[in-house]
Amino acid sequence: MAWRVVVDWDLCESNAVCMGLAPAVFEVRDDDLLYILQEEPPDSERPAVEQAVARCPKQAISIATDEG
Repeated sequence: MAWRVVVDWDLCESNAVCMGLAPAVFEVRDDDLLYILQEEPPDSERPAVEQAVARCPKQAISIATDEG
């Protein structure tokens, strides 16, 4: 099943917790903004992204699945 990373930009504080847990997917750059490097990462990254979802202080990250 396909899945993708979703960030609620209104909640995100770009605190880099997610980057520490899933650096292949998230990056906070010199402009202090969060960037999603892979919106649809491979399944091998899912455990790290799930940790980022669980540990995001603002609960700004989620995983969306495309059922169909």
